[in-house]
Amino acid sequence: MKQASYGSWKSPITTDMITAKSISLMEVAISGEDIYWVESRPSEAGRYVIMRRDANGQITECIPSDFYARTTVHEYGGGAFMVEDSVIYFSNFKDQHIYRQPPGGQPEVLTPTDGYYYADLILDKNLNRIICIREDHTGGGEAVNTIVSISLSGDDERILVQSNNFYSSVRLSPDGTKLAYLTWNHPNMPWDGCELWLADVHADGTLHDFKLIAGSITESVFQPEWSPEGILHFVGETTGWWNHYRWADDKVEALYPMDAEFGEPQWVFGMSTYGFVSPTKILCCYSQNSLWHLAYLDTASKRLAKIETPFTQINDIRVGNGFAIFTAGSPTQPFTLVRMDTATGKMESIKQAFEVTVDSEYLSTATPITFPTTGGKEAHAIYYAPKNKDYAGLEGERPPLMVMSHGGPTSATVTALRYSLQYWTSRGFAVLDVNYGGSTGYGREYRQRLNGNWGIVDVDDCCNGALYLVEKGLANPNRLAIRGGSAGGYTTLACLTFRNEVFKAGASYYGISDLEVLELDTHKFESRYSHSLVGPYPERKDLYFDRSPIHFIQNLSCPIILFQGDEDKVVPPAQSQAMFEAVRDKELPVAYLLFEGEQHGFRKAENIKRSLEAEFYFYSRIFGFEPADTIEPVQIENL
Repeated sequence: MKQASYGSWKSPITTDMITAKSISLMEVAISGEDIYWVESRPSEAGRYVIMRRDANGQITECIPSDFYARTTVHEYGGGAFMVEDSVIYFSNFKDQHIYRQPPGGQPEVLTPTDGYYYADLILDKNLNRIICIREDHTGGGEAVNTIVSISLSGDDERILVQSNNFYSSVRLSPDGTKLAYLTWNHPNMPWDGCELWLADVHADGTLHDFKLIAGSITESVFQPEWSPEGILHFVGETTGWWNHYRWADDKVEALYPMDAEFGEPQWVFGMSTYGFVSPTKILCCYSQNSLWHLAYLDTASKRLAKIETPFTQINDIRVGNGFAIFTAGSPTQPFTLVRMDTATGKMESIKQAFEVTVDSEYLSTATPITFPTTGGKEAHAIYYAPKNKDYAGLEGERPPLMVMSHGGPTSATVTALRYSLQYWTSRGFAVLDVNYGGSTGYGREYRQRLNGNWGIVDVDDCCNGALYLVEKGLANPNRLAIRGGSAGGYTTLACLTFRNEVFKAGASYYGISDLEVLELDTHKFESRYSHSLVGPYPERKDLYFDRSPIHFIQNLSCPIILFQGDEDKVVPPAQSQAMFEAVRDKELPVAYLLFEGEQHGFRKAENIKRSLEAEFYFYSRIFGFEPADTIEPVQIENL
């Protein structure tokens, strides 16, 4: 084992491995014995492809190469396809129309009108139609969201439910006579509070006798689902945690109250954390202390039976006849599409996000930690120590620390194996992946810590996490860096600006620098999000100014690198450009990379590769170590 300065270690984990050999797995579905899912492929400019595995185990690509199965409803999309009797219905990214593709056939457009976007598709077999969410961009101004029906002949599209700002999770009862759905209004996000409604479906397709089942402006509901016998189930948070409930005998009944999260924040459509194995048996997953578990919930006895698995991350549960599928991962296994026999419990790997070709001795283990933070409270994070079997740090040297601030901000980090994280630890960085106050997974009270305190609680927790590791002797106080994307990019910029004594460098990926500009120039879904995170606008315009890093460049004292897509509608490029110019004019080291054709989150392999290498190069120049890799230099102003 060689001794070498942290950051200079030679690693087998390259950016080519992270991009060319990696995919994202999402949006799983079942039709008969066939399993379907969507793959996002950086090697194909981020194209979203529908895949199928048949009963014989053969995997094939379903849609033609010039189609791209992704919807942009709420900008973040999800719920872009469904399959019934081997017929695929999907939203095509290029025109946002719904297409129908019969087995062995070509896609046929069902919704020819431009300006309508669709998501969360379900089939109403009784009336030969699709029911889904439609986002109307034809009128100018703010988009209009409704629940619509679309005849399978394509000649009739009508609005079923309207007037509220948002809808999701349309679910038809097994006999087709009742429709459940979620709805909410500005300024709420669905995890702040939403309502579960139930309506009767008449023979002419119209809805009648609407009834509010659960939820409110202060209580969130997640994933309504019908049992095989037609009993409506859902995940609610009456107790302050997302737990299972059902609507029976005209009342809401708790199934298994528990200090655990059986739901997730609805950033995208089509999310699923449970499914029915039988009329009284639910296969579900839940999160405790950053780790996910699989279990059976018996709705008759109201007992939960945990299923032992090697996974710490579980999502996207769907149940078929005698089997279930879900995505799962662990610190040593990337996200994997798993098929489980519900009779025997046997699990089979169907597809991995990437093939693990690196020796485990190069992989750092995820360790959940809890640390003290401001106000006598505690915060949470996942810690990864530097790990490379070929190297040790120089005697007496402590490693640089990379603090990661996740997006959302009401989201959470994942514990599945990510080469993009191990890229850092295998080169000699320690990593602290912070679930700051406001993150999901620790109950509503923890999630609401951020309400009115965005730019304060998240900043304190990221800074206190870094200082905690310094105090423990696990990080070099002169080599502390922070990185994040979107809302995590805002937290990064806020840490560097308002707590300039902690970090010595930072990287912002499409991060927010001006909260007021975000408030005035972002998409509908998040257009009032900051009202709960910061304060009502324009009444508290002062808070938006006071917490915007762009206005306090005089406080900034360390180098920054910024990354941005030129088609980003969530955080427009002007935000990163303004931050770059302000830091440059202050004569601090700064770099800015703008990527053509990228939106909110980079999807093209060449841009993912370039941004990661550029960030590493940036730190090597700032922290003064020599990378073992040959990297294309980055133009750093004022260095």
